[in-house]
Amino acid sequence: MKRYILILGTLILIVAFFAIAQTCWADGPPPPPPGGGHGGGGNQPPGGGAPIDDGLSFLLLAVGSYAAYKARKIWRKEEE
Repeated sequence: MKRYILILGTLILIVAFFAIAQTCWADGPPPPPPGGGHGGGGNQPPGGGAPIDDGLSFLLLAVGSYAAYKARKIWRKEEE
């Protein structure tokens, strides 16, 4: 029972950390570039707007899956 409470408490702390961290990362949009443009057609962000969200989502999904696998493995070992 102690191990179950420890695992549950750890999972709650991890979820709380990510929930708080996500609100800390929320920044406003950057200011527009100065007049005259910067070599592109229109108001383009620096770096070309690289899509990093897909990789980040995949990484979080992989970490969550691995954590669930390990927690289930520990849980089953505790029941035996």
